[in-house]
Amino acid sequence: QVQLVESGGGLVQAGGPLRLSCAASGRTFSRYAMGWFRQAPGKAREFVGAIRWSRGISYYADSVKGRFTISRDNAKDTVYLQMNSLKPEDTAVYYCAADVNYSGSYYLTRNSAYDYWGQGTQVTVSS
Repeated sequence: QVQLVESGGGLVQAGGPLRLSCAASGRTFSRYAMGWFRQAPGKAREFVGAIRWSRGISYYADSVKGRFTISRDNAKDTVYLQMNSLKPEDTAVYYCAADVNYSGSYYLTRNSAYDYWGQGTQVTVSS
């Protein structure tokens, strides 16, 4: 079993930064790909970014590319989402997820690639 707990959400002004954390426990974590998704009210869950364990290869949705950075600290079994230049449209519940089956890069952008999910953390960006 893998347990994921997000933290770091809150209220931030547009243009500001915020860093989310996702702490993992249970099964070994370091070899898993980790993804970040978000879901705004009335909208479907959408891909934000993902990172592999190997060489830290990362992927981003076009909507956040250049503003968000995903990283991981394998020694702490924690993955981070650094969000800069936040916009009101970034407001959503943010979820982290773990892929234990080494999905291809395309599939890492899809919900179905992930085996474990956290409970989410709310990010609200004011204008």
